[in-house]
Amino acid sequence: MPLRRTPFYALASAYGAQMGPVGGGFMSAHHYGDVKAEHLNTRTHVGVQDLSTMGKIDVKGPEAEALVNHLIVNDAAAMKVGAARYASVCAPDGGVMDDLTVFRLAEEHFLIVSGSRNRLKIRDWAMQHAQGRRAYVTDITAAIAFPTVQGPKSRALLQRLIPDADLTALKRWSFTWGHFGETRVMISRTGVTGELGFELFVPSDEAAEVWNGLLTVGGAYGLRPYGVQAMFTLGLEKLYPAHGIDMDETVTPFHVGTDAFIKFDKGDFIGREALLRVRDQGVATAWVGLLMKGEVPATEGALVMADGRKVGHVTYSDHGYSVGAVLASAHIEKGYAVEGAEVTVGGVKARVARKAFFDPEGARLRG
Repeated sequence: MPLRRTPFYALASAYGAQMGPVGGGFMSAHHYGDVKAEHLNTRTHVGVQDLSTMGKIDVKGPEAEALVNHLIVNDAAAMKVGAARYASVCAPDGGVMDDLTVFRLAEEHFLIVSGSRNRLKIRDWAMQHAQGRRAYVTDITAAIAFPTVQGPKSRALLQRLIPDADLTALKRWSFTWGHFGETRVMISRTGVTGELGFELFVPSDEAAEVWNGLLTVGGAYGLRPYGVQAMFTLGLEKLYPAHGIDMDETVTPFHVGTDAFIKFDKGDFIGREALLRVRDQGVATAWVGLLMKGEVPATEGALVMADGRKVGHVTYSDHGYSVGAVLASAHIEKGYAVEGAEVTVGGVKARVARKAFFDPEGARLRG
């Protein structure tokens, strides 16, 4: 079957986007011709990316909270209306099916935003576990366009375009509503670039006005679009794990350092017993960053060596344009997962990093 196109497909293509598959049956912009320029512009000014391919799964009904709480490792019951939370969805054996964001729209209404490639899997998983509950699951991905606006000038730009929303008061992991022209949009303060940033939920049939408005007004703020490749390099500098690259159903949140988001005290949820066993037994590996000495990124799956033997493998490697070095992420034995430890990858020396390569204290996220 032909791949689906997002509401911004034609507009992004006209701007020079190089399109390709991104999972979930969709195509989207891989890049706009210069990944380095897209990356650095997002760090210094402001960038916009089309994330409409991400799954948007609407959950509502008297037992919506109970269903979402059963699906995720975080605590949906503790969420107030207007809150967003990062969470993993785990299989019964504790393997990570996806990492995603949950939004509480009302007392009996949630929105789950999943990764693009896992959209159908998470939709079907939610529908399966909704059976027998007074909760209704609807895939509204096609109905919602989803541009993310990231960078130090993102707030100033969006405040000009959405004057009836107080974006200065909007805290990270929360959302509000406002009007972009005549279009009512939901604005969340989330994102995976490590920058001050916001994501817009826009009715698909009104998406063109929003995209054109961003690019027209955004010129004064240095706005330029960026694609999937720049998103990954920005995330790598922050050591944000990505599902399908750094984790999958063969590893648990403990293997990638997202176990702090598991709320065991909330009661039962899918994978709880398996995750308790992993917590008590510990894991033999850790997910870390690697600061490479060479100028060529390592290949996916490249062996990480130390003391003459294999101690792990690379999950992703690319240029860290903001830090001026080649970077990688890897799963390695815990004994070597120490800040500054020396290893080699394909004969190239590298040092282990346990903190983000860029802005490790997260000052830029606070804006």
